[in-house]
Amino acid sequence: MTGTTDSAVNLAAAIAIAADNVRNAGGPFGALIVAADGSRFEGVNRVTANNDPTAHAEVTAIRAACNELGTFDLTGAVLYSSCEPCPMCLASALWARVSRVVFASDRHEAAEAGFDDAAFYEYFEGREAERATLMPVERITDAGVDRHEPFALWAALDTRIEY
Repeated sequence: MTGTTDSAVNLAAAIAIAADNVRNAGGPFGALIVAADGSRFEGVNRVTANNDPTAHAEVTAIRAACNELGTFDLTGAVLYSSCEPCPMCLASALWARVSRVVFASDRHEAAEAGFDDAAFYEYFEGREAERATLMPVERITDAGVDRHEPFALWAALDTRIEY
């Protein structure tokens, strides 16, 4: 029962962070990372405040946690978000090895408030032809250079750090 209580408390904190961010000229999104050791890192949406389309609350919380902990691996951490993370934020959580994501409002409630991420979810769920209408992504295999060189150099690098 404690895990459920902790989750509710942490989710309530993420919602309070979001509300405070709106009061401070930010977007209505807040996030909280609770690391495996119990340390806590807040993140707020600063997209318009910083002119940074990647400054979503979840991403800023992940950045804060990784910076403070000195690691890119947040295994064992839980990400609490005031709203369902968008595909970018979910991908960021996956890359950070976050162990669990808990959110309050869903994407449909965000759409009702004017934040319609539906096109982004559909982009990843759709067929290639449908994706091309939003943003074409093209692979060129013969650009006149060895496209494998960066990977070969990486594989041969004794000092590489696997991630």
